[in-house]
Amino acid sequence: QLQLVESGGGLVQPGGSLRLSCSTSTFILGPYAIGWFRQAPGKGREGISCISGTGAFTNYADSVKGRFTVSRDNGKNTAYLQMDSLTPEDTAIYYCAAPDKPGVCPDSFGSASEYDFWGQGTQVTVSS
Repeated sequence: QLQLVESGGGLVQPGGSLRLSCSTSTFILGPYAIGWFRQAPGKGREGISCISGTGAFTNYADSVKGRFTVSRDNGKNTAYLQMDSLTPEDTAIYYCAAPDKPGVCPDSFGSASEYDFWGQGTQVTVSS
C-alpha cells in the first residue's frame, strides 16, 4: 500500500515562498506520477500540478502556472512543490496523490478521481 506523507506547510507572508515535500517509506515512488491538489475552506479540491514518474513531464493549472514548480528526486523517494509569489488565495490544505499504475500523469491530471493514494495534507496559510 502506497502511503504518502506531505510536509513543509506553514504560515508565510504574501509574496513569500514555501516548498512542500511528498514522500513515502512504504513504496518505491519512482515509477509513479505525483499529483498535487489543494482545498481551501468551503471549496472543492483543486488539482494544481502533476509530475510524471521520471520527472520528464509536468502539468500546471492556470491558477499556479509561473509561480509553482513541481519536481522530484527519486533517489530520495520524494516529490516537491516549490511555491513562490504566494497570495492569500493560495491558503489551503495541500495534498499529494498517486495513481495505482506507474507512468505519466493522467490526461485529466487535475481530477481527483484519477488518483488512488493520498497523503493526509499539510496546511499552507498566506497572511500578513
